[in-house]
Amino acid sequence: MKSTHLSLIAGAAVLAAVTGFATVTAPGAPAEPAAKSAALLPVERAGLVCPAPSNSDLAETRYTAFTPAGEGGETKGAAELKPALPVVDDEDETDPKKVKKAEEAAKKAKEKAEKPVLAVKEPGTPVVAEANGSGAPALVGTATGKLAPGWTAQQTTEVSAGGSRGLLGVTCTAPDTDFWFPGASTAKSRQDYLHLTNPDDTGAVADIELYGPEGALKSEVGDGITVPARSSVAVLLSTLTSEAVDQLTAHVTTRSGRIGAVVMSADDSAGSDWITASEDPSGTLVLPGIPADATSVQLVAFAPGEADADVKVQLMGENATFSPAGNATLHIKSSMTAAVDLKDLTRGEPGSLRLSPVRKDRATPIVAALRVVRGKGGQQEIAYIPATGPVGARATVPDNRAKGSTLSLTAPGATAKVKVTASAGSGGGEPAVETYTVKAGTTLAVTPKAPEGLKGSYALTVETTSGGPVHASRSLALTSNDVQMFTVQTLPDDGGMVEVPSARQDLSVLDD
Repeated sequence: MKSTHLSLIAGAAVLAAVTGFATVTAPGAPAEPAAKSAALLPVERAGLVCPAPSNSDLAETRYTAFTPAGEGGETKGAAELKPALPVVDDEDETDPKKVKKAEEAAKKAKEKAEKPVLAVKEPGTPVVAEANGSGAPALVGTATGKLAPGWTAQQTTEVSAGGSRGLLGVTCTAPDTDFWFPGASTAKSRQDYLHLTNPDDTGAVADIELYGPEGALKSEVGDGITVPARSSVAVLLSTLTSEAVDQLTAHVTTRSGRIGAVVMSADDSAGSDWITASEDPSGTLVLPGIPADATSVQLVAFAPGEADADVKVQLMGENATFSPAGNATLHIKSSMTAAVDLKDLTRGEPGSLRLSPVRKDRATPIVAALRVVRGKGGQQEIAYIPATGPVGARATVPDNRAKGSTLSLTAPGATAKVKVTASAGSGGGEPAVETYTVKAGTTLAVTPKAPEGLKGSYALTVETTSGGPVHASRSLALTSNDVQMFTVQTLPDDGGMVEVPSARQDLSVLDD
């Protein structure tokens, strides 16, 4: 997925109107020489979309929204998530009674969509809402003013039984135009639904391409998918092609408009979870936070360009970086998906994967994700870890409980220090702050210190204070029917700050 968030774009637009022009700098990217005098200011607007949580009647979903304290200035603001509108296909309906009934239903749905599911009033404290069953809608929302910088939302769904059994967690995403999903599937044992959510007041049109081990899959129905205004559409990937492929890469682009995109994956034997988009294609990728007790780790990678990619596969463990035996390198053919079974890669230690070019002068861009399994037999549970960007200045993950959260921090380059803040609880409690040192080439897995007097859930905010880049993820685990269910969310930079160069006036025209 593109790294430029709506919050950055909108913030730049607002600030440009005030200063004359603005420059958006991607997290970790060096500033242009002309921007040396730039001021780093908080964005003033951010947008998020959340997919419909589940199609199971047993689903129990918790929504959590949060804005970190400290960088929003004095400007008042609002941050709300509202239900998306249902998609109604009644163009061919001629029965006047049915048409009238549909119009009344649409009117009620529109009225319902104007009522927020949850709204953040002040930075620093999470806000929680719950929904049960299969009828919970997708959400769209906007944050402004002091609530925009770092505004984050997450939905966590627990399904105790059935084909969708599992703990499904997903961080709500900023709308974009380009997404890569390595690890998706059209196999008979999988039910992978691509959720497309449009937050805007005009319709969007999306195209879906599928790439397997032999290249592009034949499909005549993946082009020109309409996503109506402020609505969400779910597409079962196996209906786009007659080819059943276990591990493939889905590529989603828009012809018009912007969308949020994420894949809900359910496996008949191993549970379910969300697959979020990989970091933009790059020669070097980091996939942080493989649990110490993972029983199976599968790497899925794709080279979208015209050149093949040869990459080094390295595990950054607790104490050192090393290449897994028999899988030190991976060859990825152009426009073909490569998958490799790394088995119990971590061997009882937490770790993170780094993919880098075998030859530095041939850094072919790739995308990648991990499919991680914990448990065995009927007690298996899956989660997905996409390649992700560094924490940068700051990143946040909401919905942490009194027990079950593990924060993974990895420093692929130089040793780094980070500050981790546990917010006040949604129902009460005092924030807690800890500082960690992450040694170069290693992964540090910690159990966060929960807020004192915690009631409800809390948010974790990670800030890089010195040293090299840090990549992070949070694993949340819950036990249900003797199954240790878990989900993993990555923590890329929240894009809450924007560089605004000092405006200069050219008065030379007045010399005449």
